[in-house]
Amino acid sequence: MGRRALRKVDPTLDLSRHLKTWDDLPRPLALLFEREAPLEIEVGSGKGLFLQSAATGVPEHNFLGVEIAHKYARFAAARLARHAIANVVVVDGDAQRLFAELLPDESLFAVHVYFPDPWWKKRHHKRRLMNERFVRDVARTLAAEGRLHFWSDVQDYFDATLALIAAQTPLEGPLQVAERAAEHDLDYRTHFERRMRLGERPVYRAEFRKPEPQMDDSPSRSRLSDPVRENPEQRSIDGLT
Repeated sequence: MGRRALRKVDPTLDLSRHLKTWDDLPRPLALLFEREAPLEIEVGSGKGLFLQSAATGVPEHNFLGVEIAHKYARFAAARLARHAIANVVVVDGDAQRLFAELLPDESLFAVHVYFPDPWWKKRHHKRRLMNERFVRDVARTLAAEGRLHFWSDVQDYFDATLALIAAQTPLEGPLQVAERAAEHDLDYRTHFERRMRLGERPVYRAEFRKPEPQMDDSPSRSRLSDPVRENPEQRSIDGLT
């Protein structure tokens, strides 16, 4: 099943609320949003299906998509702008730089990485998103009880990433993620997942959890103030899996 060309973005659509470049980003990054709320980041937003579903499904959270391909960043932002979804922004830029330079420790509720480029040739593996520096930054920026969601259609990349996370971070997992039957034509995490499943190709899924810090004198409390902490699968984006 081939990949369709992107539709043209309506030139009259105002993307200023939903699309930001690196130079547009405020310091601190939380000022992107008009309210304080748990923040979830998707790295590699593609056409924006996940961001649309997640932001409408969990309106009490803020969502940030980071897409390095300019045409896809514009397309995703246009999708969100058409639906006037207020709690989501797309950054046209490099996620690795954003994590390293702009995200403080323990500031994220969840990180979502779906089907990153596998960079097939061995000499290009150094270009892979899921490298030592990035997975350490994910672990650093996740709050206690925060989650990393990682999916791939390439088993050796998936297995290598799981080994890397185990070696380089304190994250607990991998936790199994069951495949859920689609209830309609766009009931998938991403367009890429839809294409893989309609083509009857395997999808490898894993979830990781950042443990609570160990405290000697009293029970620790999570930095996540969101009510979903009591049962994350009821209201967080985990429930869309």
